[in-house]
Amino acid sequence: MSNQMKALSKDKPEEGLWLGHHPVPEIGPDDVLIRVNKTGICGTDIHIWNWDEWAANTVPIPMITGHEFAGEIVELGRDVTGLKIGQRCSGEGHLITHDSRQSRSGKYHLDPGTRGIGVNEQGAFAQYLRLPAFNVVPLPDEIPDEIGAILDPLGNAVHTALSFEVLGEDVLITGAGPIGIMAAAVVRHAGARNVVLTDLNPDRLALAQTVVPRLRTVDVRHEELNDVIHELGMKEGFDIGLEMSGNQKALDQMVEALVMGGKIALLGIPPGKSPVDWSRIVFKAITIKGVYGREMFETWYKMIAMLQNGLDVSKVITHRFDVDQFKQGFEAMKSGKSGKVVLDWTKGR
Repeated sequence: MSNQMKALSKDKPEEGLWLGHHPVPEIGPDDVLIRVNKTGICGTDIHIWNWDEWAANTVPIPMITGHEFAGEIVELGRDVTGLKIGQRCSGEGHLITHDSRQSRSGKYHLDPGTRGIGVNEQGAFAQYLRLPAFNVVPLPDEIPDEIGAILDPLGNAVHTALSFEVLGEDVLITGAGPIGIMAAAVVRHAGARNVVLTDLNPDRLALAQTVVPRLRTVDVRHEELNDVIHELGMKEGFDIGLEMSGNQKALDQMVEALVMGGKIALLGIPPGKSPVDWSRIVFKAITIKGVYGREMFETWYKMIAMLQNGLDVSKVITHRFDVDQFKQGFEAMKSGKSGKVVLDWTKGR
């Protein structure tokens, strides 16, 4: 194996990423080296591409970006057990410490010292990735690499969608980005009664209908949620809301559309501070849960089990490019008309 690899990195504090050659990472005794086959482009990667205020304040340069991936293990650190060379895998991109109260109590996803690959540590937009063995998630044979490459965002969807019991419930989802669409697929698979997905983007709403069976989509520019509630025979409103858009108006609409005692899981991140009518939330006795990342590793177990048991999110992948065409991939993602975009790193091996 050559000691050089192809990688996409943020080399300059300006818009764009650059494809070049970098040293293959050296692994430590508790790490594995993964040969990357497929990667997904995430909204975080778009922030880094655009070099917005968040990215400029967060990401050190130079940085190999990317954190959604699937590949195979090609090297094991000397202390690694339970994994083997040639094993197909994805992995948890949040690198945790093990000395915080949360980690020591097994709540790894709440560790305050968490660092992200592709954001704080060298990432997965590369032919090879170094990853702690602790973070490796083996892939069953029936889950192909391109689905393995979107398990990270699917995990966000699963964590949010299963924050509250959805069996037999009426669920409102605001925001039809890829994660919102996958969340709709998850709650449908988990037994929700009515599933309604709102957005302003007709392309994303149309995509959602191809991915999720019996989904009621709502373009809120042209329809009122109250009319949809009556159409579906819900006397009081929705039981559960999943806010995936980061839009304040969407959250306000959700609060109004929920039953008394309704529950909201928040994944969407507002662009700044937002005014919230807390008195309305209090008087409706609404429970709100903030969601970040995935539960390590319960979310991974659940989503892999669901994929093995019939959950199909393959149609949420709308664009596939060789890594040499990465600019086209980012343009597709930024257009607002795509689902997930997957880059293939296997060409030329």
